[in-house]
Amino acid sequence: MASNFRISFHRNKHNLQLKLRGDFDGSSCHELINTIKNKSRHFKIIIIDTGNLRTVYPFGQAIWEKNFSSLKNTHVRLAFTGAYQDRLSS
Repeated sequence: MASNFRISFHRNKHNLQLKLRGDFDGSSCHELINTIKNKSRHFKIIIIDTGNLRTVYPFGQAIWEKNFSSLKNTHVRLAFTGAYQDRLSS
């Protein structure tokens, strides 16, 4: 995992917001995927804020794209905000 990558959580009754900070590489991607899978049964919507990412590395994006369809099969809806929302919402 990129040494500067962090996920912070903000929640209310139905929604969880994940704020991503730092660099998004392959390990960071796996951390995000595992976080979503672990939290998906507790929330209706997970909002992923990419506004504080410095860099999205091609390998991290490729892993994300490969696993994104499996995340769609959960009952939670994923919503994206921030500078890199287009690169991660595919």
